Amino acid sequence: MEQSFQKGTILHLTSLIEYSDGGIISKQLTKSPSGNITLFSFDKGEELSEHRAPFDAFIQILEGSANIIINGTPFMVKAGESIILPANIPHAVTAIEKFKMLLTMIKE
Repeated sequence: MEQSFQKGTILHLTSLIEYSDGGIISKQLTKSPSGNITLFSFDKGEELSEHRAPFDAFIQILEGSANIIINGTPFMVKAGESIILPANIPHAVTAIEKFKMLLTMIKE
């Protein structure tokens, strides 16, 4: 996941990451001690199993749709929509169809 992109240039996010049959790809756009921004692509049916993170995470769906479960509550999130995953609360992500997302995590 160690990939940075040049700052001060226009980024077309959906074209910066491809899909992988039966897989998940991540590409880090930027990383610093205060947080990181990462692109993800998920093939249909792929998932991140339930887990917790110590910081809030902001998800923006760029293409397709996903089922995001936060503390047992499911949310269908589609292209153009966003959701915040609260710190220390269990959450999971499942691809309803192929989808791409941008994850922004700000550390305290």
